[in-house]
Amino acid sequence: MIEVRNISKQVSTTEGTLRILDGINVSVGDGETIAIIGPSGSGKSTLLGILAGLDLPSSGTVALNGKDITAMDEEGRAAVRAKDVGFVFQSFHLLPGLTALENVALPLELKGDSKAMETAHYYLERVGLDHRTTHYPRQLSGGEQQRVAVARAFACRPTILFADEPTGNLDTGTGEIINDLLFDLNREEGTTLVLVTHEMNLATRCNRTLQLQAGRQVEATTENTQEMVP
Repeated sequence: MIEVRNISKQVSTTEGTLRILDGINVSVGDGETIAIIGPSGSGKSTLLGILAGLDLPSSGTVALNGKDITAMDEEGRAAVRAKDVGFVFQSFHLLPGLTALENVALPLELKGDSKAMETAHYYLERVGLDHRTTHYPRQLSGGEQQRVAVARAFACRPTILFADEPTGNLDTGTGEIINDLLFDLNREEGTTLVLVTHEMNLATRCNRTLQLQAGRQVEATTENTQEMVP
């Protein structure tokens, strides 16, 4: 569950105060999918970072699974992220010196999971890369690297997954494969999914959309009526 109350974000510049977000309110239920949409510069990625505890708002509150992360210090927010949150980013963020298997296993090993390698292999198999476990990122295509990133995110069993333009660097066909993986795993694992996207065909697969314009909500979150793709 995510509860956002009156979030605003502003920064000081040489030209004065720049307001990036202004009065955002949204609630996201367990297992729900929501897309944050809007033109470039509307504050989408800033909002996603605040929801995930990677950044702090200038005012307002964000609660993840009942925990007010805006009242925590960085150590506290990091603990919440480690326990409850997964990430998939546009640029993959794989470590070049680790194999696909090692990239997926690393966050599990850092948490002391004795079955890290076994779990990592399971999720790489889930995304169709069990034959690429020993390959390094440079040996993988963009779509394969993003599949590794998806496996890494879900391997930690997060209750909430944040995705920032997850198919932005991929061709249309490969992007559709990644989208299917995200929604399949979301449904099977019961993970709450919050994603930023410019792609309306992806946004309409979510339960609801939150549209931003110049840092403001255009309207309350809108329920999508398109039938979900199985």
